[in-house]
Amino acid sequence: MTTRIARGLGALVLALAAWLPIAACAQQAAPAAQSAASPQQAASQWNQPPAWNDVSGKGQYASVPGRETNILIQGAGHEWRKLSNGPITFLGGIILLIPLAILVLFYLAKGPIKTHDPLTGRLIERFSSVERVAHWTMGLSFVVLAITGIVILFGKHIILPIVGHAAFSSLTVLSKNLHNFVGPLFIFALVIFITLYIRDNFFSQGDSAWFGKFGGLLSGEHVPAGKFNAGEKSLFWVLVVGICTVMSVTGLILNFPNWNQGREAMQLANLIHGGFAVLAIAMACFHIYLGTVGMKGAFDAMKTGYVDETWAREHHQLWYDEVKAGKRPEKIVAGTAQPATGD
Repeated sequence: MTTRIARGLGALVLALAAWLPIAACAQQAAPAAQSAASPQQAASQWNQPPAWNDVSGKGQYASVPGRETNILIQGAGHEWRKLSNGPITFLGGIILLIPLAILVLFYLAKGPIKTHDPLTGRLIERFSSVERVAHWTMGLSFVVLAITGIVILFGKHIILPIVGHAAFSSLTVLSKNLHNFVGPLFIFALVIFITLYIRDNFFSQGDSAWFGKFGGLLSGEHVPAGKFNAGEKSLFWVLVVGICTVMSVTGLILNFPNWNQGREAMQLANLIHGGFAVLAIAMACFHIYLGTVGMKGAFDAMKTGYVDETWAREHHQLWYDEVKAGKRPEKIVAGTAQPATGD
């Protein structure tokens, strides 16, 4: 009897010893399976249109104070990214290439514009020191903003593949900081520039003739103009007063996010700022070309403040006549004799 009981207990012990490891493995496998299924379950639960619609663009509870801190998903950010990386960049690049191509072809076909008659050596004051300082401050700050803006907008497509990620990162950070700090200087110079130059940039009756003959750029015909011709006046109102003012306002919105504007306002400002900046650079290319290599004697006006009498008479005859008649504050002074070729 005792022997039978002992044998039974031994068999029970052996059975338990064989069952316990199997049970333990089953318990370990169950949580693992449950844990593996949890992310899928969670994804399935939250990756549903009703759940997305409940949080997309809608305010929720947030203990962190501040505007829009209770917005979990702002879908407009995706649309902004698509527009910025798509049409703004692609079309912007084309718009910038068009004036460069036109100016290169024009220079190869026509060369620099020269005066027809020999230079006299008598100089006429064209711009005062204050006017030139305002022009150079606005112009140079514009160039810095244009270069840094091009790096920020187009750099990842053009510069990054050449210099690599590390160098491009440093260049972009430098460009961003320069852009942010030079921007307010440009706005200040812009206000001063408009104040100083607006008086001579109102359109007059003679400007219609200039438009009709396109300033004589293609024909070489002399078209009388005031201190600024119709093309320069158009550039003043469209580029300086119009586009640059829009860029200044949108730039301030982007530069100072602590003004409590929302993300949608900054995204819209960014798109407008980038689009108008591309137009501004394209238009400025024509002005820079004519003021430097495109027209002989034009650069002297901003370099020294004076132009030759022949240059003034051929390019701005109405203004020249007013200066000679004493109706303008500018003066005619004696200057160094100039080459007879107009070069």
